[in-house]
Amino acid sequence: MDTIFALATAPGKSGVAVIRVSGPEALSCCSVFGFEPPEPRKTALRKLVHQTRGFLDEVLVLIFEEGASFTGERVVELHTHGSIAIINSVLDCLKDMPGYRPAAAGEFTRRALNNGRLDLTQVEALSDLIDAETEMQRKQALNGFTGRLREKSETWRSDLIHAVSLLEATIDFADEEVPVDVSADVERLLTNVITTMDHEINGYGIAERVRTGFEVAIVGPPNAGKSTLLNALAGRDAAITSEVAGTTRDVIEVRMDLESLPVTFLDTAGLRDTEDMVESIGIERAMTRAMSSDLRVFLKGDGGFDKLVPLVHDIVVEGKSDLRSDGAGVSGLTGAGVQKLIEDVKNYLLSHATSAGLVSHERQKLVLEEGREALKKALSFTQAGPGTYDLASEELRSAIVTLERLVGRVDVEDVLDKVFSSFCIGK
Repeated sequence: MDTIFALATAPGKSGVAVIRVSGPEALSCCSVFGFEPPEPRKTALRKLVHQTRGFLDEVLVLIFEEGASFTGERVVELHTHGSIAIINSVLDCLKDMPGYRPAAAGEFTRRALNNGRLDLTQVEALSDLIDAETEMQRKQALNGFTGRLREKSETWRSDLIHAVSLLEATIDFADEEVPVDVSADVERLLTNVITTMDHEINGYGIAERVRTGFEVAIVGPPNAGKSTLLNALAGRDAAITSEVAGTTRDVIEVRMDLESLPVTFLDTAGLRDTEDMVESIGIERAMTRAMSSDLRVFLKGDGGFDKLVPLVHDIVVEGKSDLRSDGAGVSGLTGAGVQKLIEDVKNYLLSHATSAGLVSHERQKLVLEEGREALKKALSFTQAGPGTYDLASEELRSAIVTLERLVGRVDVEDVLDKVFSSFCIGK
């Protein structure tokens, strides 16, 4: 196997840069740079002196032994000064070494998977952790990275193996003195697994929203103050405001961290009947995005809500409160009512975010749905009696295999390239 290397920190100028080397010949870079490797897991200050390039830098060196590193292989980390010239010089030296090559995107993590240091759910969570922008995204990603979904999967797997053993003991020793009717015990095990699987599958929608962000659409008739409100939320002129009806033609997005929640507010075209073809397209897009959003904020104006009716949980509020004698509602121009609106949006989304499960990727959901269907068939065969125990056992084995696929132990080559394509080089 090749020894791979890459810049593990962000490219460009920085205070410190970390260059990671992993593979069977990782330690040979120490001799190429003219220094003795330090003891494993103990940092040491070393000078990098190359035979042809001369003195490159004074760096901190950290060694990880095979089986005790992120990848599971022997790893050398060179913590250099973050000069672009230094980084390029060190990488060029490594590139010239026999058996060394630059790492592909996500290759360090892929080796960690292959060497049993991570399972596939942890790999997906690590990608989420790197991309996390809010506190809630960080916490959710850490739940996956610390192996909570894998632990739940192992519990399911253990229960299913127990159920299979009960069924197959009856099948193999049907003519001997063993309990014939094990259906009650098997039904109890399967029902428990199906119930907890249902909980995780049902929590996927919210978990996925925490990972990718909630959407809140601001909708209403033209000139209700939607664009001005969006600008107030964004703290900048994100949308063009005008007294001319139909100014907003497309959906304008502003992404915010709403006290740990990732939220994208959408400014949509004013909903009305129009002969303008371009405005009609904008209204159609507005309605499509609004209907697929997690929450809608309806601003009242001169028109009604004939084209899009608020749902029970939607927020309906008067727009342009600065022009009202009673001051009721919200005004993006003066800021009146904006903080209360933010609180209402946050409270609604938080109340739903608490139902998020451990399953946050579609791949995980699809695998669990497949396993659940096999379990439902197994339960049906079990309830039919000993004559169909062999069919129940076969369905249980199929469900166990799906759990192996969930954590990446079997049959995952077709999805690995897609999973690792989201990783940066050096991770």
